[in-house]
Amino acid sequence: MSRILIIEDEPRISSFIAKGLRSAGLAPTVCGTAGEGFDQAQTGNFELIILDLGLPDEDGFSLLRRLRATHIDSPVIILTARNSVDDTVAGLQNGADDYMAKPFHFDELLARVRLRLRAEDNGSDTAVLSHGDLEMDLLRRLVTVDGAEVDLSAREFSLAEAFLRNPGLVLSREQLLSRVWGYDFDPGSNVVDVYVRYLRNKLGGERFETVRGVGYRLARGTQP
Repeated sequence: MSRILIIEDEPRISSFIAKGLRSAGLAPTVCGTAGEGFDQAQTGNFELIILDLGLPDEDGFSLLRRLRATHIDSPVIILTARNSVDDTVAGLQNGADDYMAKPFHFDELLARVRLRLRAEDNGSDTAVLSHGDLEMDLLRRLVTVDGAEVDLSAREFSLAEAFLRNPGLVLSREQLLSRVWGYDFDPGSNVVDVYVRYLRNKLGGERFETVRGVGYRLARGTQP
């Protein structure tokens, strides 16, 4: 059973994450401060760390640097309300392995946790989803179409990932909102339609089919 260290000072969020991880067969430990989290991490008992940046006693970036300086090399997923490009880059440069913005959906967080654990178990630096000539490297955050790299925003990448994990299956707008934008996003928003249009423009219009009155699906065997 993989052991996960959660360093998060908001009890509602840490409880939500811990409950979900336990249901998924993982063993979470929750710390509410950077000091407590650092001490727990030093035991070497954890396969992965989920780290909030807004901790009461120390900035999460500073804690991450201390962890890496003391040779704690467990994968770290930053989970934070800070979602600017600068913060994302800073997190990755300071030693984080992944970065998720709040609000979030637990299924996406769990998928990222499992991905990192698999990469550690396999000693592999790549985890690739593919569909026809569309390829997505999840760890390198790289998307290619017929070998040519395509630049996607973080939300576009997450939406494309949802489709690639479910080729040929119809995904409702509600499912996509929940998976990509988070559990408390406005269900009346048309943001899914807008972002599917972005993906069509970047990855190929015929690749994403509209299922009237339901949602969208990634067409099987479609080449743009």
